[in-house]
Amino acid sequence: MAFVRKNPLKLNNLQLRTLVLAQVIAKDPNSGRIDEASGEGTLLRVPHAHGDHVHVGQFTVSARDASGFENPAVWVALARKGLVKDGYPASIVLTKEGMEYDTGLGDHFLEESDH
Repeated sequence: MAFVRKNPLKLNNLQLRTLVLAQVIAKDPNSGRIDEASGEGTLLRVPHAHGDHVHVGQFTVSARDASGFENPAVWVALARKGLVKDGYPASIVLTKEGMEYDTGLGDHFLEESDH
């Protein structure tokens, strides 16, 4: 059995948090779209913080955890590593690799929204 290394692209914490949230948004039919043929995910809208939190699909996320959405350097790094296509801020498209990248964070800071 082959050993699968966590975070093989050595993304930093902000990049990991931003990527996992982008994956959630791309999969949410109200906020994103998945191209079945290519496996790419397009973010149709990027959430903005109100107060101390952000709504990401059906989840509420700390505004601090979602701060990468407003940081161009995060998107440049993710594009350089092949996880998103260049185009920020006009468009955000996760490549198939970006959609499938296991950040290990999927269940760490997402909780269902109460409003």
